[in-house]
Amino acid sequence: MILRNFFLLFLLAFGFISTSMETVYAQLPNSNMTLLANRNNHSPTSGNRYSALWGYTAPNNRQYAIVGCYNGVAFYDVTDSANIYEADFHPGGTTGWREMKTYSHYAYIVTDQSAGVGLTIIDLQYLPDSVHFVRNWTFSGFTLGHTISQEGPYLYINGGNASTGGGIRVLDLSANPELPVLRGQWITEYIHDSRVLRDTIWGANIYDAGNGGTGSIYVINAANKDNLVTINSWVNNPTPGPHNIAITGDRRFALTTDEIPQGSLPRQLKIWNIQNLSNVTLAATWRPTGVGDSSIVHNVEIYGNYALIAHYTCGIRLVNITNPAAPVEVAWYDSYPSNNRHTYNGCWGVYMFPNGKIIGSDMSTGLYVLKPTVPLVGFTEPPANTPNSFELKQNYPNPFNPSTTIEFSLKKATFVTLKVYDALGRQVGLLADEFRNAGSYSLTYDAGRLSSGVYYYQLSTSDGFSETKKMILTK
Repeated sequence: MILRNFFLLFLLAFGFISTSMETVYAQLPNSNMTLLANRNNHSPTSGNRYSALWGYTAPNNRQYAIVGCYNGVAFYDVTDSANIYEADFHPGGTTGWREMKTYSHYAYIVTDQSAGVGLTIIDLQYLPDSVHFVRNWTFSGFTLGHTISQEGPYLYINGGNASTGGGIRVLDLSANPELPVLRGQWITEYIHDSRVLRDTIWGANIYDAGNGGTGSIYVINAANKDNLVTINSWVNNPTPGPHNIAITGDRRFALTTDEIPQGSLPRQLKIWNIQNLSNVTLAATWRPTGVGDSSIVHNVEIYGNYALIAHYTCGIRLVNITNPAAPVEVAWYDSYPSNNRHTYNGCWGVYMFPNGKIIGSDMSTGLYVLKPTVPLVGFTEPPANTPNSFELKQNYPNPFNPSTTIEFSLKKATFVTLKVYDALGRQVGLLADEFRNAGSYSLTYDAGRLSSGVYYYQLSTSDGFSETKKMILTK
């Protein structure tokens, strides 16, 4: 009996159990991560906390962290690891959760708690001196969105009232990134978040009695931006509540994060084999090292062979998914060391820059800038199939009506622009204006709003490469 009581006291003292009988595993020491900086310039008060973050690499290769705060958005210069500082702050009016993506030299920000704001557009080209507010953009019925996704010159607003019933709405930036064009919507179920890869949307529907969700993942064809068509779906069992999803570059596996409902455990990362969309199978599940089933997983991003995960009270986790059926955690940093309970505290969002630098947002303590101390094979090193030259290929089909595919190759990481001009030399489209890693890319250009005629598309890089090709639109 004495030994038993001593053992129970030991478990209580070191956090393996609690007096509430909830399993609370002890915090393991941080592993293979170096903290470069923690910035908490907008300390939360009374429940108003930090939310999402995203990264932006400028044409001059300077790196910035964009952090959602309870009263606005902060922009940090994280280029110099010894001098990480807040470059500017855009006040956001009423408090709320914020999420953002970037395209060209703009940040696009939504919030689901500040009705009337809609989509906030911020011009980043003046950094590191300042950012410039462009506008809060809305359309009929749209005043807020829960999350935002991006692929090429298209934004996908999820949840809120961007579409009927909180589905997905498409915004087109190709003509003017400061003035989006409203395109189609998908309204089958509420979508909490989505991932877009090669004109296919992977939408995560949380399970919640309040919105009637089924906890499913929906696969949606978005090749025609005016007509989004469901391809298939599957329920994210067991204990479904998918908040976020990421797709491996070869489109063989999907990683999903179950966040809701809070009380149903475990809230884990699931890895699905999606090679056959008619028969999607569960390949593996994952939870942080030494944590058990207490903490809630929130967001996941894929970078080459690695999944970078925001795991609320377990902080920032880096997982090798070279073999997706057997994920291996290689590094972590706990931004919320007080406990690992299944509460909505701790790390909200994560992002990794091309040089391996990691940023994460903690809901209570702000921005974390980290550097893994283990080699990231298949990420920081060029992949085996890296092109040996810059190349712009001829579009196909050509002539086309109204969509065509444009492919290009990059022999090294660089800032890229891909513009479309009419026969008089006027720019009529912007397909890419961003930093991209070395590799081969394929973009779909939708010219449905242009007249028949001859057009030209031009690829330019910050390394001095430029090439132009002709294409013909026939209607």
